[in-house]
Amino acid sequence: MIPRKEDYLSMYRDLHTPAVAEVLQNAVVGIAGLGGLGSNAAALLARAGVGSLVLADFDTVDFSNLNRQQYSIEDVGRPKAQALPEALKRVNPYIGLQAHVTRLTEENIPGIFNECSVVVEAFDDPVAKQMIIETVLGKMPSAWIVAASGLAGYGHYEELAVRWFDRFVLCGDGVSEVAPGVPLLAPRVALVAATEADVVIQILMKNAGFSA
Repeated sequence: MIPRKEDYLSMYRDLHTPAVAEVLQNAVVGIAGLGGLGSNAAALLARAGVGSLVLADFDTVDFSNLNRQQYSIEDVGRPKAQALPEALKRVNPYIGLQAHVTRLTEENIPGIFNECSVVVEAFDDPVAKQMIIETVLGKMPSAWIVAASGLAGYGHYEELAVRWFDRFVLCGDGVSEVAPGVPLLAPRVALVAATEADVVIQILMKNAGFSA
């Protein structure tokens, strides 16, 4: 049975303390790309109680995605930006969701994510990664962007790092790429996605005047 909204939000306030819960509930976070990084980061932020997510991806779910992304076999062939909101609503029925089945470009990013104080970069393509970082930093002067680089393989967790810059945070080891014997596997991908989600929460709390 789904609880009433006021009961659900009260539970979150009790879990996080009212001040922290209020910051998270009032937050709007963008997720650019809904694959291994984006779908996992979105699920974690939904569980954490973030009030609203703006989701964007042009791709559809493929069988090859199921080893590391927040989809089930029933989702294969569906747009990720349609399948993921349904999964998130099963976790947090009262989360606000805007979903865009679209390819993100320099022209449409500022409009799609205009309400977001933080945007999570979760692309596979290095050119697209660079494009969204430059677009957010250049055209969205009040927004942060949290990006990832280097998440292939397994082990070597001590090499994963978080690097802070001006409104830009980079997560991952910065070097590992997919290669024979170095696949994308759920544990390491999820580690980096969880790091991105945790950094988002840290930024939200910092912007609200809280320290870690």
